[in-house]
Amino acid sequence: MEIKDKVLLITGGTGSFGTAVLNRFLDTDHFAEIRIFSRDEKKQDDMRNLYKNNKIKFFIGDVRDYTSVEYVMKGVDYVFHAAALKQVPSCEFFPMQAVQTNVYGTQNVIRAAAANDVEKVICLSTDKAAYPINAMGISKAMMEKVAVAEARNLKNTVVCLTRYGNVMASRGSVIPLFLSQIEKGEPLTVTDATMTRFLMSLEEAVELVLFAFENGRPGDLFVNKAPAATIGDLAAAILRITGAENDVKIIGTRHGEKLYETLCTREEMLKAEDMGDFYRIPADNRDLNYAKYFSEGKEIKDDVEDYNSHNTKREDIDGVIRLLQKLSLFSNLSSI
Repeated sequence: MEIKDKVLLITGGTGSFGTAVLNRFLDTDHFAEIRIFSRDEKKQDDMRNLYKNNKIKFFIGDVRDYTSVEYVMKGVDYVFHAAALKQVPSCEFFPMQAVQTNVYGTQNVIRAAAANDVEKVICLSTDKAAYPINAMGISKAMMEKVAVAEARNLKNTVVCLTRYGNVMASRGSVIPLFLSQIEKGEPLTVTDATMTRFLMSLEEAVELVLFAFENGRPGDLFVNKAPAATIGDLAAAILRITGAENDVKIIGTRHGEKLYETLCTREEMLKAEDMGDFYRIPADNRDLNYAKYFSEGKEIKDDVEDYNSHNTKREDIDGVIRLLQKLSLFSNLSSI
């Protein structure tokens, strides 16, 4: 499938993911127009002044408000839905806000897209949606269920999903926090040194979006394979690469944090398709007539396990440094 001279809408387009998607496609012929949809006029104004590009169109609105979403969908070919509440602690204290944005907002985006015959919608999810234990993850898990359920009933619009682990240096993540603490001469605050997280760059995350645009079928969930590291090794790598000598302070886990993150559950891995750098998890398209499946179950393989940050490739401190040096934040620094 060729994507050329299309109109792309990015919800939550002023965030880290939205900006990365914009940067990836702005100078290509994939899209003749890129629409940025968000509720933050200050960030939109900053972006407008930064890019000064007539290819980018800005729309103020909120995914919670169907009318504003339906308005921006007119003439759109592709949607990357990144608008979300994603910080774990804030969602723990305001779970219904997470539901309003992440669940109802996603339904609004999909239904407005279908009403305007959008070709494809890619919904951004998170590893926290797999075996969720916090409000953010639970709301994202419900978002995935809504997207798959809507995808079953649409004729002209394909809805699929991408699920990511931690994206290095994204807004609100731990790497910018560590760098800020180093600059201020403060200790690096580590919740649990043995905690593991996937390590993925924004560029790699955006490539998964393009892969989903080109290969997604209704209800598909795509996952990018990625290495992981302990938070302790990540902190040590940042100290070494910057040459800083700040202390490291263990502060204990935050509200709703896991020791490790899962990108694919065991149940999903039983049906996952290995596509090289990615896994495709096809939708369960059985209907509500459960009785006909009682005698048609599949044999469960004992050697299948979930895909998580404890059992993926584990980078040591040197390996983390090599990954960090590819990021713009560290590109001008050398390890010592």
